[in-house]
Amino acid sequence: MTDPTAAPDATYATYPSLEGRRVLVTGGADGIGAGMVEEFAKQGSVVAFLDLQASKADDLAGHCADLGVAHTPVYRIVDLVDIDAMQQAITELADELGHFDVLVNNAANDDRHTWQEVTSDYWDDRLNTNLRHFFFAIQAVAPAMLEQGRGSIVNIGSSSYMMQEDFFPGYAIAKSGVEGITRTMARTFGPSGVRVNTVLPGWVATERQLEKWWSPEGEAGTLDDQAIKRRIYPREFAQMVLFLAADDGAACTAQQFMVDGGRF
Repeated sequence: MTDPTAAPDATYATYPSLEGRRVLVTGGADGIGAGMVEEFAKQGSVVAFLDLQASKADDLAGHCADLGVAHTPVYRIVDLVDIDAMQQAITELADELGHFDVLVNNAANDDRHTWQEVTSDYWDDRLNTNLRHFFFAIQAVAPAMLEQGRGSIVNIGSSSYMMQEDFFPGYAIAKSGVEGITRTMARTFGPSGVRVNTVLPGWVATERQLEKWWSPEGEAGTLDDQAIKRRIYPREFAQMVLFLAADDGAACTAQQFMVDGGRF
């Protein structure tokens, strides 16, 4: 019998339009971000990513090189809460690689907390970590996209704000704001041919999730809620992002796409 919790053995699409496209992923060193970096690299894209985790970033770049991709991903170690440093890193990468055709705003932190323990400083940290840098990364890459008359921005949201549970209110509230950024900027950029969409993961089986938050009871409850009765994996999540980044998604903008196994 097939194990319903095993990663699927699947053959995924190749997108000719992604070959040579310059892609920037924030928070790309591990988890969902690393899955997207690897999948874009396999498409022949020129991939750069930003992260704070130097060792994991180096391991990921080496892993992609071992796969024989045409362009080994490059990265900068930067704290995205520091907007000036982030925008400077983006400028340096664009000078090195060329202006970006695709931006994936991914970096976030879903540490658990209760509403009672949230201080004003922690509230600011949750918004700075999970929302603010999305806008300022767009501000850094969009001018070149608008000038060339095309581009795709994919903001990674979260289904957490749809959950009626008190795991992490600061995180969930910040993530709800991602949809506001998407719809506002899609309307602003649409006349110039630049698309902006949101992709929302459900519970994706990343190393961090399995190490920090997994429990038998929690997984059982999640699978009970999902229509597809197995784990969702980073590589699967990346496929929706690839489609939206490619020319195949050219008619999609201002939309919200769920990759959650039918949980919501």
